[in-house]
Amino acid sequence: MSIPQKISPHEAHIKVEGDAAILVCAYDDDEKCRGMLLEGAILLSTLKSREEKLPQDTEIIFYCA
Repeated sequence: MSIPQKISPHEAHIKVEGDAAILVCAYDDDEKCRGMLLEGAILLSTLKSREEKLPQDTEIIFYCA
């Protein structure tokens, strides 16, 4: 497991657009997330439902506003 690091919004955008990472809204409340869901991002609940199928080396970028 790696240590979480802060990255710039620009770097996050490049990684997500290049399918090198998954962008996740970090709020547990889906309704709150839907109000601030960025383009290409998924809900935390969606990530949780997919986590067993994700490759171990998948980079996940969490954000909150």
